[in-house]
Amino acid sequence: MTEEALDNLQDAISYRFGQVKLLVTALTHSSYANEQGCVHNERLEFLGDAVLELAVSEELFRRFPEAPEGALTKLRSKLVSMPALAELARSLHLDQAILLGKGEEGQGGRTRDSLLADAMEALLGAVFQDGGYEGAKSAVGAIFAPLWPEDVEQSRARDYKSRLQERTQRDMRTRPIYRLMGSSGPEHEKRFEVELALPDGRVIQAAGPSVKKAEQSAARMALQALGEPS
Repeated sequence: MTEEALDNLQDAISYRFGQVKLLVTALTHSSYANEQGCVHNERLEFLGDAVLELAVSEELFRRFPEAPEGALTKLRSKLVSMPALAELARSLHLDQAILLGKGEEGQGGRTRDSLLADAMEALLGAVFQDGGYEGAKSAVGAIFAPLWPEDVEQSRARDYKSRLQERTQRDMRTRPIYRLMGSSGPEHEKRFEVELALPDGRVIQAAGPSVKKAEQSAARMALQALGEPS
């Protein structure tokens, strides 16, 4: 793992580690630790799970002062679900940064949602150990920025990417692939073009004012193509 990769990851989560070794431990899977004789990330994962739930709960409580407990619980469950955490891990390139043993690598560990979700929790556990709850809360805010809904009741309808991933994993046993094709326009009015490849071979293109919004638009079109209402 290069120093540049560690720097890029810290920039992505808006947190700089005082103890970078904690970050390295968060990215160390047990399969690698068993081969190399070093510490793995499972204890940090345990800690990060609790930190994540508290930080997300606090943010939802703040954002939606009128929302009932049941609605907040459902939304939190969705935000901290395995598919959601795995997708966030991929957006941070944790799938490329995590240290895996040869056996786990050969079995496709970098593509497994469960492994990536665990790495996300370990990463937040490491932030908590290094910078306390305020540091962890700040990192959660930055990492989850694309996912915070504007409205509790409409959150599911708007999160087309999560819905599409749930559909393709259920029916096709794999996930869709998004690729940035390019951008155009002046800096203050950028348009980003993305391509979405469904597991069945269909390809959908969409554009938007940000990569995230373009991906959401492509996912919405894909759901329509699969016969789901938007």
